[in-house]
Amino acid sequence: MVPTPHATLAPLLARHSGRAHELLPLLHALQDADGYVDPAHVPAIATALNLSRAEVHGVITFYHHFRSAPPPPTVVQVCRAEACRSRGGEALVAHIEACTGAHIDGASCDGVGVESVYCLGQCALSPALTINGELHARMSATRFDVALASAVIRTEGGHG
Repeated sequence: MVPTPHATLAPLLARHSGRAHELLPLLHALQDADGYVDPAHVPAIATALNLSRAEVHGVITFYHHFRSAPPPPTVVQVCRAEACRSRGGEALVAHIEACTGAHIDGASCDGVGVESVYCLGQCALSPALTINGELHARMSATRFDVALASAVIRTEGGHG
């Protein structure tokens, strides 16, 4: 017997039940709703889609987009593609790590997490990054400091 899934998962399982090819849309919808895919949901997802737990877990861990834990309140995603690297992206990463205390693709610090992404489609306006999903291009250390402070204020104020 599969445990009763949590409120967000139940309607998704009902909508996608029996259709293994809908695993990715289900995972995206779950992450969009909750911010992450809870590993405790893997058995229910596998059962509903007639997949093994290993298959579901493999998809979640293969794609960097999926999280298995709640994200920090502020998430900075820095483009690490060639255009951004060639226009100061790595110096920007070093500044972001020093400024936030967080390590890229590692531990978050003081409610800020820093992640790598590969191409935000802003090659002509590089380096680029997102803060809580908001795109910022032509970033410098100074512009980053202002954008991060603004994002943290919005997050703490409940408006972000």
